[in-house]
Amino acid sequence: MPAPPDPDDDVPWDPDAPVEVPIDGTLDLHTFSPKELKHLVPDYLEACRERGILLVRVVHGKGTGTLQRTVHALLARLPYVADYRLADPTSGGWGATVVTLRAL
Repeated sequence: MPAPPDPDDDVPWDPDAPVEVPIDGTLDLHTFSPKELKHLVPDYLEACRERGILLVRVVHGKGTGTLQRTVHALLARLPYVADYRLADPTSGGWGATVVTLRAL
């Protein structure tokens, strides 16, 4: 969900406006709803591939594990995902998944 409006900002706040996600090899899912993942994760990974970023970290959080299972189910169906695994403790542990992508 987008941040609430800044009272000092003159630009009107639109909660339905698209959110620009930087393509830097880390996708933090904390600001997205679970229903957005079906398109968000594949689109982000494709954008990474287009930029030559073949090692991506998806931060899903630790929580109950539901989001992690959803992400892993999506990754298992994508033909351009070579491998995925939980991150090591210094990169988020079981709160993040490291994805290796196939080059274009």
